[in-house]
Formats: sequence, structure tokens, C-alpha cells
Amino acid sequence: AAALPCLRKISAMAQPSNHKSENPYTPDRHAYQYLLDHSLKESPAVKKIREATLLHPMAKMQAAPDESQFLALLLKMLNAKKVIEVGVFTGYTTLVLAEALPDDGKVLALDVSEEYVAVGKPYWAESSSGKKIDLRLAPGVDTLDSELASGAEGTYDFAFIDADKVNYDAYYERCLRLLRPGGLIGVDNTLWGGRVARPDIVDPDTVAIRTLNAKISSDDRVEIAFLRIADGLTLCRKK
Repeated sequence: AAALPCLRKISAMAQPSNHKSENPYTPDRHAYQYLLDHSLKESPAVKKIREATLLHPMAKMQAAPDESQFLALLLKMLNAKKVIEVGVFTGYTTLVLAEALPDDGKVLALDVSEEYVAVGKPYWAESSSGKKIDLRLAPGVDTLDSELASGAEGTYDFAFIDADKVNYDAYYERCLRLLRPGGLIGVDNTLWGGRVARPDIVDPDTVAIRTLNAKISSDDRVEIAFLRIADGLTLCRKK
């Protein structure tokens, strides 16, 4: 396969915006390029969002493309129809997830930044799957609470949490209630560049992720897999 452009920026997208990974298992540039060349399959609209995001000053906030494709595969294995995404950014992963759903599927996409979402929205419109995206521009906790109040508890198949870290626990608890038994939650950035493993680092984001990691590891409501994908991805299957 032909080499993908802008490898440096694609690789950087897998890392948090303010620090480099300390994970010794992170592949080098050449290995990561090889991985992408031999696996990444993007629709034209999805590729356009990625390329537009690379030009954004906050491009590192984008989920890694191989991670997004992995999540899409999980949706197909789950036969998912209803998905929650907490944290849209420019909408790359949003459209990847939507394209993995059947025609009657829905991605409830939560964000607070109209500016960020505006990068990807024109490309959502180019895809036949764009109609599956239900964008809610409001605080995520408020939208999740509204879903619970509307009687949607236990009706969702999958949730992906990749938003403000200090609210991770609030998102996790609400998404867990909204999930059906056997549904999955994916929590992104759970390695956080290795900072969670350093007790001397106590900024609010790191503490929030570290606290949720500890909670999930002993949460008997779920079965988990803590993966080295991108900057750490924790999968939680609701019992």
C-alpha cells in the first residue's frame, strides 16, 4: 500500500496534547506507518475529516485512526445500533462509528464546542451515514441525565468517553446506566502518557484518570480489558 501522508502528525494524534508518551511499547514511526498501511481503511469523508483535523492547532486531541477503526470493528461484533460518544472534537471518530452502524443506527454525539465540531460537519453531510449522528451541543453530564430521565436507561450498546478528564467518573457512571447488559464502554486516554503511574503528578486531569482507573479495576459491575492502544483504552463490558 502507498504510504499515508503526514505520518508525524498522524502519530502525534495518538498522544495527549501536552505530553509525550512514556509507554515503551509505543511503536516507532516506521512500525506505526506499517500498521496504518496494512490496516487503515477510511471512507472518503472520514479521510477528509482526518486531513482537515491535521491542520487544526489542537490536532493532537484527535483519537488515533487505528483506535477509531478498532472501535468500529467492536460495534459490528456487538451488532450495535445505539452509541454514545462523549467528546466529539472535529467528528472523525463520530463518523467512523456512524459508518459501522446499520441504517437505523444512531450515534448520540456530545460536545460543547461548536467551533471544533464545525471542522467535521461538512464531511458528515457528504456521507450517507451522517444522518445517523445526533449532535447535542451542551454539557455532557446534562445530556446524559436527560437521556436517563427520558427512559433510555439500559438501551445503548456502546459508549466512548473521550472528553474533559475531570468529569470522566460522571460520564462513566451515567454511560454505565444507559448501557444494556453486555454493552461496552470505551474509556480513552487511560494511560495518559504514563502520568497516571507517577504518584508525584497530581494535576486535576491526571488525578481524575488515575482515580477512575482504580475504580474500574475493582468495579464488579463490569469486566475489563486495559489496552495499550493509542494513549490507553479501557474497555468495560457491563455484566
